[in-house]
Amino acid sequence: MRIFLTGGTGFIGHHVVRNLLARGHELHLATRHPNKIPSLTNNPKVKFFQAGLNDVDVMKQALEGCDACVHIALGWGETPTTMLENDTKATVTLLELAANAGCKKFLYTSSTAAMGKMRQHMDESNVNMPVDLYGATKAAGEAFVLGYRKSGMKRNIIRPGYTFGNPAFPDGVTQPDTRFKDIALAAKEGRDIHIIKNDGTQFINAAEQAEVFARVLESDLDEEVFLALGSVWISWKEIAELAISLVPGSTSKIIEKDLLWGDTPMMFSVRKIYESFGLKFDGHDHIKEHLEYYMK
Repeated sequence: MRIFLTGGTGFIGHHVVRNLLARGHELHLATRHPNKIPSLTNNPKVKFFQAGLNDVDVMKQALEGCDACVHIALGWGETPTTMLENDTKATVTLLELAANAGCKKFLYTSSTAAMGKMRQHMDESNVNMPVDLYGATKAAGEAFVLGYRKSGMKRNIIRPGYTFGNPAFPDGVTQPDTRFKDIALAAKEGRDIHIIKNDGTQFINAAEQAEVFARVLESDLDEEVFLALGSVWISWKEIAELAISLVPGSTSKIIEKDLLWGDTPMMFSVRKIYESFGLKFDGHDHIKEHLEYYMK
């Protein structure tokens, strides 16, 4: 396939790019920074288009001849109006452009934040109850993607959870959240590690996250939503303990701030990606190598 992507030079995006290139696909990447990952610039299967999400004319050109559109980039804003303009409207515009260009598939990157308020059972059937602007714009994007039916273009949604990992390419990037880095460096330097008691999540490695994208994209599914997280809950305390164990003689201590969070974690169901694609991930498999990456 010839596939158009936004966010292809970002963290999750460049892992998706590596996966799709390995599968033999041809890629059109729209990005504000086409030289961000130099190792990609000379790849004959990659064509760059310098554009932001609101650069409609460039997007239209980049979509020409593409079979699929994968929207990963986020358009940020500090107010409801700017978030609506920079992300929700940009998503809807891209959706229309992809359909008009003849794309057969559209894959939208949402977030678990679209679901918002945690409940006892969290799966793809829950009603979205966002609690912040980020979740609100993702939930709105989902609604437009699922509601746009007149084109015949297959539309699916992925909701990533906390995604971490080493760069997909030697000159690539890691996740923007710095907690792994902060913990690794604190352990290496013998400083105390400050965390919140009972804080954690269902971590998923970025290369495995990219596999979910590829499987959904290459499927014939339509109007499906997939939660893409690890199958096990891992605490930041466990990560901090592992980091300290990697440094012989480390004098670091773990300092927990008690916000009275419960001992029993609330989890998202990942049954659907297993039943649909046989995919099941354990974040433990990659946490050690990620901490070691920052300790070099």
